[in-house]
Amino acid sequence: MKTQIRVSRLGALARVTRTFVALCLLIAAAAVSGQGQPAAAPPPSTIVTPAIPGVVTAGTRVELVGVLRRTEGPVAMADGSLLVSDNDRITRVDPGGNISTFVEPSGAANAVSFDQKGRLISVERAANKEKVGVLYPAPATLVDRYEGKPFNRLNDLVVSSRGGVYFTDTAGIYYLSPTGAVARVAQGIPNPNGVILSPDEKVLYANDKDGLYLLAFDVAADGTLSNRRTFARYLSLRVAGHPDPLLAEDNGADGLTVDSDGRVYVATNLGVEVFSPRGDHLGTIPATWGGDRFMLRKPQNVAFAGPGKRTLFIVGSGAVFKVQTLAQGVQNRAK
Repeated sequence: MKTQIRVSRLGALARVTRTFVALCLLIAAAAVSGQGQPAAAPPPSTIVTPAIPGVVTAGTRVELVGVLRRTEGPVAMADGSLLVSDNDRITRVDPGGNISTFVEPSGAANAVSFDQKGRLISVERAANKEKVGVLYPAPATLVDRYEGKPFNRLNDLVVSSRGGVYFTDTAGIYYLSPTGAVARVAQGIPNPNGVILSPDEKVLYANDKDGLYLLAFDVAADGTLSNRRTFARYLSLRVAGHPDPLLAEDNGADGLTVDSDGRVYVATNLGVEVFSPRGDHLGTIPATWGGDRFMLRKPQNVAFAGPGKRTLFIVGSGAVFKVQTLAQGVQNRAK
């Protein structure tokens, strides 16, 4: 009996020892893989803005509304709510800040916007199913290939008041006409990203994450683009070799929006850079955190929503922020 007890105790001790060693190895592996870096900081509850003429007064608060699993493609609803592309779902943030699911699944949608018929148009990036489609009220495919080839990493879109859709992938900017014809209307942009129309829809703005400048194009009546030009120089620039991977990768120029006076709002690594209709840099709304740890978290997209579209929503890195503005979003289309 004593021998059995001794063996049992030795077995238990061996199991405890193995567990302890395994735990130590896991801790060591975590330390090595993370290189001793701290975990990413949570988003701040408030950030204070500087004055930007016509946009915000000094000391205006950027307030955290909520945290989602993913944040992209914000667009206003008619009742003032905001829709956000979440993790294979479209999430609704109502004017009171309540969060609910609007559409699920979403085909891994990135950008979304409403057309004049009330349809929620999307660029969907599900594996082997990339397309521009309708998510609401009835799912449909609008276009899923160009010249017989599937799209490559669809990114952003803007829907005009006449029902045309401009959208981007790695090969350039496309235009889907109200009749269903699709054409590539711009190419040669190394890293195209966000697109937005001016309030009068005579100019299309396009971000270039690898470039120095926000681009602009003239829009013809048939939807084609011409007169490509540099519109404004980003303050946010790529910093080669920077220890923060986001700063080393590109300038962070992502989603855009415009207000009713024609100012252009661009999500970059610095926050939301605001430009005048002539391309002058007016200021930056701060909406970043984690940079002090070389783990920058930044805005990915912006949209006006809320009553009268006088609230600018800033989304990125899982966070949804809002800031009350002097400016007002465009009234003739969703974004």
